[in-house]
Amino acid sequence: LSKKVQAIYVWWHKPVIDRELLQSLPNLKVIASSGVGMDHLDLKLVSSFGVKMANAPRAVSSSTADAGMALLLASARRLVEVHHIAISSSMDYCEADILGVKVSGATLGIIGMGRIGYKIALRAKAFEMKILYHNRTRRKAQEEQAVGATYCEKIDSLLQQADFVMVVVSLTPQTRNLLGKRELELMKPTATLINISRGAVVDQEALVMALQTGVIGAAALDVTFPEPLPRDHPLLKLKNVIITPHLGIKTDKATYMITEEAVENILAALNGLPMPSEVFPS
Repeated sequence: LSKKVQAIYVWWHKPVIDRELLQSLPNLKVIASSGVGMDHLDLKLVSSFGVKMANAPRAVSSSTADAGMALLLASARRLVEVHHIAISSSMDYCEADILGVKVSGATLGIIGMGRIGYKIALRAKAFEMKILYHNRTRRKAQEEQAVGATYCEKIDSLLQQADFVMVVVSLTPQTRNLLGKRELELMKPTATLINISRGAVVDQEALVMALQTGVIGAAALDVTFPEPLPRDHPLLKLKNVIITPHLGIKTDKATYMITEEAVENILAALNGLPMPSEVFPS
């Protein structure tokens, strides 16, 4: 069927798009990927075969923003830890020293203020949070005012002020290990790191050390590197960490919308029309 294939829909990084596959599909015109991140594709390689590419940013942004806020709230109120206490056979009462962190009035630093980052800011505003953000390009003044966000040109300034730091950037050579030992040490010792982007954006060895030694207070991670982590990984043994298995886009409606967006892009490409979510190699 190789000569008949004109489009590929990549779901959860499958199928693997490599040179061998591209060479075997002479009439391939478009690859549509589920989700926003395109780090699983060699964009320059695909483009060199004259194949167009698209992602699904519109479909995933709300569900991913919801997941980010869910992790923030769960970590702040120690929900996973107290759940296990509540269902334990020895539960008589909740210890008075099991205290969470107040979210209302706290400072949230958002690293990456794209479509998802902005929706997180909208949600954080409803929790009366002070919002800082760092991005390659500054948002328009009216967009900042709508969510009460303050721009930090330097990431260091955001890290030093935030009670919660949420990472919402794409994985690129520039963002790999964006947060390492130096950056974690700039954060408050009571701060929480939430990562809903890609695991490799954070230096995991440095993160483990920071969590073990009290450099930061907690972490809530929807992404790790690799996924899943080896079962003996130290992150899995820490009480001040919540890990979910890359659930950001996994809701019933988002899954349906992702497929719709992919089909829309595929049909546009096959009919010679502009693709709504075309991605170009940088």
